[in-house]
Amino acid sequence: MSLNSVKVEISVVLGRSVIPMHQLLRCGRGAVIELDSKQDDPVLVLANNRPVAKGDIILDGDKISVSITELLPAS
Repeated sequence: MSLNSVKVEISVVLGRSVIPMHQLLRCGRGAVIELDSKQDDPVLVLANNRPVAKGDIILDGDKISVSITELLPAS
């Protein structure tokens, strides 16, 4: 098997929030959940649920991208 054929799931964490379960159950379409981050805060990039980098959100029309600004040490 070639290294090029290995698949990695990439996730980007914009922020976090802790809310009571009853509030989550009342959330419906259009609900807004406030996160603990600000617009210019770096996002956390995860590879297979492990933090690997930090980055900035880039908006280009209707596309959203992440520009990597810092690689995190391997754990």
